[in-house]
Parts: sequence; C-alpha cells; structure tokens
Amino acid sequence: MKRLFFASLFILFSTVGFAQPVFDLGLKAGVNYSNMSLDGEFDLNSDAITKLHWGAFGRVGFGRLYIQPEVYFSKKGGDLSYDDPFDIITLTGGFDYKTIDVPLLLGYKIVKSSVLDLHIMGGPVFNFVTDSNYPDELNEFLKDDFFNKHLFGVQYGLGVDVLFLTLDARVEHTSKIYDDPDLISGNSTTFMLTLGFKIL
Repeated sequence: MKRLFFASLFILFSTVGFAQPVFDLGLKAGVNYSNMSLDGEFDLNSDAITKLHWGAFGRVGFGRLYIQPEVYFSKKGGDLSYDDPFDIITLTGGFDYKTIDVPLLLGYKIVKSSVLDLHIMGGPVFNFVTDSNYPDELNEFLKDDFFNKHLFGVQYGLGVDVLFLTLDARVEHTSKIYDDPDLISGNSTTFMLTLGFKIL
C-alpha cells in the first residue's frame, strides 16, 4: 500500500514538473442574461433582462490544469411584475443591481494545442453589490433593508481559446439577493457570454 502511495505521488510530481507552465493575463467583456426566482406570500414574477459586464482575468497553472481568478463589474436583475388575482392593480418595473464580481475558477483543458484550446471550468464567485434600483411602485413588495450586499454563488461553464482570444459561456447561481423571511426571498441566475483577449 505504501509503495502504491509513493508511486502515485512520484507520478503526480513528475507530471507537474514536466508540464508546461500556464500564465495568462487579460481583459474581458460580455453580456449577462439574468433573472430572479422569487418565492413568498405575493405572486411577484420576474422576466429575464440583458446587461453587460467587463473586467480582467488571470490564469496560473501547469499543463492542462489551471486556476483562473477574475474581477469585473457587472449589471444584473430582472423585470418584476405583480398580477393582482382580483384584477384591481397590475404593477411592473425593472429591478437592476450592480456588482463587483470575484470568481475563483478551476479550469481544465480538454483539448490543448498551439492554436486552439477547449476548456471546462467551475468554482465559487463572490458578489459585492454596489447599487440597486427598482421603481417606487414596487415599494409595497420590496424594502431596501432586505437586499443583501454581499453574495456568494457558483459559476460553471466551458470555453475555447483561439490564439490570444478566449470565449466563455457560463452559468452563475447566486442565492439570497433578496431575503425577507416574512414575505419574499429571491435568488439570481445568470447566463454569461464573455469575450476576452490575453495581454500576457
């Protein structure tokens, strides 16, 4: 058993030692297709909206395996609406919020060549809400005190690198953007399409 353990360690360190190091630094920008899922006492609905994100990324690793930290500015939210079951009132309005997002992703290159790489990635993301806006007509349902300013989520997806360009498609799930335990709680889901270019 010990021989097998030390043999496995030797193979692992030998592979890392001879693997080509990975170090990239670049800029990125893209679109968010985001929506909110709301649960609670009121029948408050949400439709998806399209917003933007932009920032920077890095990659550090060996061979096919790497870690990709990022930081970028992002806009998300949803088009909220309330349909009164008694047809007395109908309220609609967009809820937008801005964040600074910091993902820490683990990536693996499924296909690796000198011209093209195909990779998968996933990991945690930390969201810091810098601003949130919603119409006054939704004050009956939403209160500023219940919007969380520090969020935690996960991202996962796949991408392709062609020379110095990189294109990623990811899904982000963030919990409890809004949390009123007596009335409404809401989570956020975002589909992200990002184009980046490596400067190092």
